[in-house]
Amino acid sequence: MNSIMTIKKDDQTTTMSVNDFAVKGRHNQYNTMAAALAGASIGIRKEKIREAVEGFQTLEHRMEKVLTVRGVTFINDSKATNVNSTWFALESMTQPVVLILGGVDKGNDYATMLDLVKEKVKAIVCMGVDNQKIHDAFKEAVDVIVDTASAKDAVQASFHLAEKGDVVLLSPACASFDLFKNYEDRGRQFKEAVQAL
Repeated sequence: MNSIMTIKKDDQTTTMSVNDFAVKGRHNQYNTMAAALAGASIGIRKEKIREAVEGFQTLEHRMEKVLTVRGVTFINDSKATNVNSTWFALESMTQPVVLILGGVDKGNDYATMLDLVKEKVKAIVCMGVDNQKIHDAFKEAVDVIVDTASAKDAVQASFHLAEKGDVVLLSPACASFDLFKNYEDRGRQFKEAVQAL
């Protein structure tokens, strides 16, 4: 994708780098461009569009940057309760990833994620009661897969496996009901564990 967004409306031209977009990932770039185009078509000034695009706040538990600890960035994507959502989260990553997966499997076909995992993931930390399907799906794709049974243990294991410049991404591809009340509870416990490092 071209890294510059250009919107022409009447006699005005607005140009911005997609690197300045607040939300990352190709799917978010498409959504941002569509929103910017819609705003321009109804007469919103280019300064306001730029301000909105650069300052957009993500929703809690959806690609939410939590904290950077000793050069390791932690991202809470607990809302990713299916493989498709996790695929898009991984697709947006530009740094090596320690991926936290797991929970109640909804008949997931992890094969769709295999190429991205091979390309971007250095280790998988499973967080759930039954992680065998994850092990089976990714045992040839990554060297390290570990099991944990709480958000605290998953965060500590991930931090141990990560190096400066890496991302720890909680994007479970599964429902949360084996260990947590819901995805919000899972995300909150993840954030609390990160803040306790």
